[in-house]
Amino acid sequence: MNTPRRETAEEREQRLRLLEDDIGRALADSQRSGELQAAPSYGKPLNFGDGYDETPAELRMPMKVLKDAGVVPPEVETMQRIAALEARAAAATDATQAAALRREAGELRLALQLRLERLRTTGSL
Repeated sequence: MNTPRRETAEEREQRLRLLEDDIGRALADSQRSGELQAAPSYGKPLNFGDGYDETPAELRMPMKVLKDAGVVPPEVETMQRIAALEARAAAATDATQAAALRREAGELRLALQLRLERLRTTGSL
């Protein structure tokens, strides 16, 4: 049975250098052609949006992985549930039902605040 040969550190470094060279050439070509300057964001700071700057640095990569996989973090899911409950409460015609929905939304909001505070103070959930 033929097992594939493992790449040495030197070979890996050489492969990465070639890749960087290729990326550099592509960027230089784009710069010369004016393609980069034509981009609306050229010369401006990157806008990551979606709360990137507000997310603690150690959670940015895990949150990006979740986002790219189409998975909503539990905190965002809770925020969505709170918004849905508040919308239902606003649309409710029965005062008792509206009060129950608002109470449930309040309980979820409190649980979310406690979870976020725990994360902020301890760095983990």
